[in-house]
Amino acid sequence: GPALTLARATLGGGRGLVTANKAMLAHHGLELAALAEERGAALKFEAAVAGGVPVIKGLREGTAANELSRVSGILNGTCNFILSKMESEGRDFAEVLAEAQALGYAEADPTFDIDGIDAAHKLAILASLSFGTRPAFGDVAVQGIAQVLGADIAEAAALGHRVRLVGIAEAGPQGLFQRVHPHLVPLDHPLAHVTGSTNAVVAEGDFVGRLLFQGAGAGEGPTASAVVADLIDIAREMDRGGQAGAPFAMPAAMLSEPTPADTGERRGRAYLRFTVQDRVGVLAEIAAAMRDAGVSIESLIQRGVSADGHALVAIVTHDGPERCVAQALERLRGSQSLAGQPLWMPILA
Repeated sequence: GPALTLARATLGGGRGLVTANKAMLAHHGLELAALAEERGAALKFEAAVAGGVPVIKGLREGTAANELSRVSGILNGTCNFILSKMESEGRDFAEVLAEAQALGYAEADPTFDIDGIDAAHKLAILASLSFGTRPAFGDVAVQGIAQVLGADIAEAAALGHRVRLVGIAEAGPQGLFQRVHPHLVPLDHPLAHVTGSTNAVVAEGDFVGRLLFQGAGAGEGPTASAVVADLIDIAREMDRGGQAGAPFAMPAAMLSEPTPADTGERRGRAYLRFTVQDRVGVLAEIAAAMRDAGVSIESLIQRGVSADGHALVAIVTHDGPERCVAQALERLRGSQSLAGQPLWMPILA
């Protein structure tokens, strides 16, 4: 598109570029970084992730002495505004989305936000900075918040958790894990207390421990603050007569090609919600599917029947491979006992 054409022309001419275009960086960041380094031009993008929060510089420079094991965060203010409103006012998704659009927090077409795509673009950039890998947006597993009900928010609260759309990237022996998905976040985790349109990023390093970057993630003021900070950085580099540093913390040629981790082998607890027909044998059918897939149930709650004759069943699993939960849900696919698509949310550890 025009943004990429302009970026190529600017950097190709040896001129510095400041951008807030996270989609362009997630898809073409490696190419643009290599071009900037070849031409000795600066490529800065602090405003591309978390608005006015200086998380790009924090990761690129502030954690340089650390090996990071995980970076996670609340990366989309629209989704966090919606989930926070659902939590505080007991309302459902569609109603709160309409209010967010009226207030200007959500676009007329909110698809990129509520489907998790915007957050996935940002996560791909953070993962590259954190782990020295090439931006790999295509490897990010993405699930948005449109399926989350007010009842899920209430069940999470009863369990001592809050629902948040969380992006997580982890580097391990099996490869690079990247996912954006609604999670149940325990109240003792800093991300549980991020409300409204605020953004937050948590980075975990071997020497520094856990770092929290938090603040206004969108809006003209925070975005302008980040853009001007990048311009000042470029001016300082020019004043010193120095060359611009590598955009992704190390030369583009040294960024490794990430191997996607097998999500099926990832272990953890999970929250499952089923909307079911109110009839005999439904719970036994769900329990049998869990048993046959090797899923151990920690708790099971059935709520009262609604006006449409459906009941809500909420399950929390014991720690186990995600592959087993996926197999259980596949066994229940097409079941006449289910009145809608089940919802699965990992419980953040």
